Amino acid sequence: MAPQHTPALPVLGSRKPSHRERVADALRAALIAGELRPGEVYSAPGLAARFGVSATPVREAMLDLVKEGLVDTVPNKGFRVTAVSEQQLDEYTHIRALIEIPTTAQLARAADPVALEALRPVAQEIVTSAASGDLIAYVEADLRFHLGLLALAGNGHLVDVVRDLRRRSRLYGLTALVEQGRLEASAEEHLEILDALLARDEEAVRAVMARHLGHVRGLWAAP
Repeated sequence: MAPQHTPALPVLGSRKPSHRERVADALRAALIAGELRPGEVYSAPGLAARFGVSATPVREAMLDLVKEGLVDTVPNKGFRVTAVSEQQLDEYTHIRALIEIPTTAQLARAADPVALEALRPVAQEIVTSAASGDLIAYVEADLRFHLGLLALAGNGHLVDVVRDLRRRSRLYGLTALVEQGRLEASAEEHLEILDALLARDEEAVRAVMARHLGHVRGLWAAP
């Protein structure tokens, strides 16, 4: 089992999010990492205790996740996590590869080195979270890193599409990788991507990104 912890609520983007948004981001990360499982019913008070917050923002955040199709309401009980089929995950990953690999590779041509270097602390945060077994922090930092890269391409709609696809992904194999001490190695690929971008090596970026996204339905997928 992954280490039990009370995760720090993540912060996404430059605008300071509301407490409700921070709770929703933490819940999405827990869904992606498999800490909230399909078919299980979770009450707002129970989740509030787990995340160290009050029940009201959790209940509000879960209603946001209902609108996104990530959970369903169960009257008088709470919220049930919706299942994602293997076919759906394959489709999400295929679309992500079509978007993320070429878009990130193209950044090697003209992305501002200062802007790229600004993402290094986030890449390092991914490695640190992997080493400590903090899966929620890992998923949250991974999201910030990749969306931060894509934002440098200047297409906000593209970023929104990838954000939605990443929220719908499920990485149930992360727990096993933590137990085996193998997650940190794959986490270091984020630094490898960054170094290849700064070296203006487009083919290297494309190769690392292809390997990296391959983990979604490989290393990171198996429960």
